[in-house]
Amino acid sequence: MKGESTFRNRRPLRLSVESAEALALDSLQCLAADGERLGRFLSLSGLDPTTIRTASADPGFLPAVLDYIAADEELLLALARETGHAPERFVEARRILSPEPDWGA
Repeated sequence: MKGESTFRNRRPLRLSVESAEALALDSLQCLAADGERLGRFLSLSGLDPTTIRTASADPGFLPAVLDYIAADEELLLALARETGHAPERFVEARRILSPEPDWGA
């Protein structure tokens, strides 16, 4: 219908940690499925195909994947279409996986 979103997950429900991790992993899988996307990610992250598995065990890895995606609007929108998630979900997932410290402000 005219004016309807193509994103199936536009509802305002808060993501769980498990859902945020799943979104990050789905996104990484989309990156890995495209040689050009994967090459750019590896180049900018300093990783290579032999070190990515080790890096993925680091607690900061999935938030870093989401940071990488959010920093590239074209990629963010493409992955949103491919995964069926609203672009805002990627930012929310990143926040859930690595929340900013509360400095009492």
